[in-house]
Amino acid sequence: MRRIVYAGTAFYTGDALAEALMEYARALARHGIADTVFVPGRTLQGDRDRIEVLVGPASQILSEAAHLEGVVEIEDAGLVRSLAEKTAELAPLTPAPEPGDPGALESFDDVG
Repeated sequence: MRRIVYAGTAFYTGDALAEALMEYARALARHGIADTVFVPGRTLQGDRDRIEVLVGPASQILSEAAHLEGVVEIEDAGLVRSLAEKTAELAPLTPAPEPGDPGALESFDDVG
């Protein structure tokens, strides 16, 4: 379980969810854009809820390990998969090969 500290408050969520959220926030920041994500979690009072998180270039999010006695890890495989897909869409493009590298075009005349 992870404790997410964000915008002056905190909530608890599962390890995979926290990791996916942090990776997505990093990808959004690289592009200078923001998005709102609803993350299943527990409030500091222990209530289960979907927490609305605005992530983007100015986000200051902290994720730290937490252990809540007798509390089951929060999971949402669908959200983890969705965040991973969104993160992948924002991944930097693979750089073109350098001239002289195998597979590199030496000129536009090489294009069939």
